[in-house]
Amino acid sequence: MIRIKTLLELVRFEHTIFALPFAFSGMILAQGGWPPWGKVAWILMAMVGARTAAMGLNRIIDASIDARNPRTRNWSIPAGRVSLAQVWVLVAISSVLLLLSAGMLNRLALELAPVAIVLLFIYPYTKRIGWWSHFFLGLCQSMAPVGAWIGIRGTLDPEILVLGAAVVFWLAGFDTLYAIQDMEFDRKEGLHSIPQKWGIKAALGLSKSFHAVMFLLLALLPLVFRLKTWFIIGLIVMAGLLIYEHSLVKENDLSRLNIAFFNMNGWISVAFFAFVFIEVVL
Repeated sequence: MIRIKTLLELVRFEHTIFALPFAFSGMILAQGGWPPWGKVAWILMAMVGARTAAMGLNRIIDASIDARNPRTRNWSIPAGRVSLAQVWVLVAISSVLLLLSAGMLNRLALELAPVAIVLLFIYPYTKRIGWWSHFFLGLCQSMAPVGAWIGIRGTLDPEILVLGAAVVFWLAGFDTLYAIQDMEFDRKEGLHSIPQKWGIKAALGLSKSFHAVMFLLLALLPLVFRLKTWFIIGLIVMAGLLIYEHSLVKENDLSRLNIAFFNMNGWISVAFFAFVFIEVVL
């Protein structure tokens, strides 16, 4: 039997804080308030299924690479704490959970759920092809708010794509920072990333640019969704968090890279949800 701790380690459960707040934000914006609890439960289950399937597929496809990387060689699969067959079972169960949850929401959600699974399967291969893999991962992450919107409304509307695009640039920005720690390994393995292609200094600059675009897109949301005072206060808070995140990482000092990656982006996603909740629900 696989221990719960091993499963949580495998799917990096703590990273759920990146996607779930944006999913719930999309849900609230779609409803114009807090949806019925049944809808909330199915959206939560769809998120759990999608994210677990995504992480499982990533671990399976990258198993041999992870085994050679000093940073990841002690992860569950390379260390032998879980087998590939067990992870495939987890991926299958999670995919079924996603499809079931989407079907319980509405027809369009069910029709698009297989597309989401295909995109999640493709992502691990993109780093073998080009530096733009950060944006493909952002596309996968953007399915959280967009999917939640569809789960509530049953339609794919242009306004939610603004938030989806913001999530793409947000994810690309901090994934670029995260990739710095594997820059030399990626060069040896022939893997692609922005740091691997252009170096640390350019990666830091591009990450800031991506987050600037993300902020500009978020700044459009008050116009798109008629959000007012509390959301604008939230924008100011998120601007401060982004500025502080980038102050933590310098070309000649990467010691606080993990703090910038995990802590700050966790706070950014939670802050976004909190101010959407206050503005729309309360």
